[in-house]
Amino acid sequence: MIKKVGVLGCGLMGSGIAQVSAMAGYDVVVLEADQKFIDKGFAGIEKSLGKLAERPVEKGGITAEQKDAARGRLKGTLNNKDLADCDLVIEAIIENPEIKKKTFAELDGIVKKDAIFATNTSSISVTELAAATKRPDRFIGLHFFNPVPLMKLVEVVKTIATAEAVMNDAVEFGKKVGKVPVRTSDKTGFIVNRLLVPYLLDAIRAYEEGVGSIPDIDNAMKLGCGYPMGPFTLLDFVGLDTTYYITHVMFDEFKERRFAAPALLKRLVLAGWYGKKSGKGFYDHSDPANPRALEFK
Repeated sequence: MIKKVGVLGCGLMGSGIAQVSAMAGYDVVVLEADQKFIDKGFAGIEKSLGKLAERPVEKGGITAEQKDAARGRLKGTLNNKDLADCDLVIEAIIENPEIKKKTFAELDGIVKKDAIFATNTSSISVTELAAATKRPDRFIGLHFFNPVPLMKLVEVVKTIATAEAVMNDAVEFGKKVGKVPVRTSDKTGFIVNRLLVPYLLDAIRAYEEGVGSIPDIDNAMKLGCGYPMGPFTLLDFVGLDTTYYITHVMFDEFKERRFAAPALLKRLVLAGWYGKKSGKGFYDHSDPANPRALEFK
């Protein structure tokens, strides 16, 4: 039974996973390399919980008591030995397979043997990460979506070595933290990115080929397909650098043009235009309330 959860990383994803776990009643230990990252992540959690406490309970809000209880279940640490008695450890660090494998290998000798290891990776092979440990049967993918407290989906990824009981435990954990779990296998991109990434890349190609302007393509997909945001708005939100990295992983796996990065995406990433987080991408975000679509010739 999962009672205590360890989270590796206190960035946007890690802090979000820590928050929903604490809100679900789990004791949570968040491991970081520097106290400043814990402070920043926990400040974000405090702000998020504060917003939920301002919302009526019948509309998805929480009470002041629930807010304080969730905050009280959270602990930050710089010492990986503080994760020794966790029942589930979820990794949400930099999307670099070598760093992830090194981290899991170190924790494998510290965390109790019957604990479940999970990775929040969006594109790296879960099997490859599991192979860095001596518990591949207790290793799984738990791919949450940003922002974690608001997005309802979690992809639960089973490798060829994952025990069925571990898969079931992970699905139940997903439900308890308020998500809708979908089961998938360890195929590059899982379900969402396997279908989403080619769509986003095709939108860039359509723009490159003069099919329509950036705002026209965005509005067409919003109003014609009922999507909450158009592909270019979504790309800027996700991060062009993140998308560009995923294209390399997926193209390396499938060797198909639909997974290859268009030239414009590459140029924007090389220029440091990553989208919302850098201030520029397909839109200029200098006025966050009114992003201005850019033109590329």
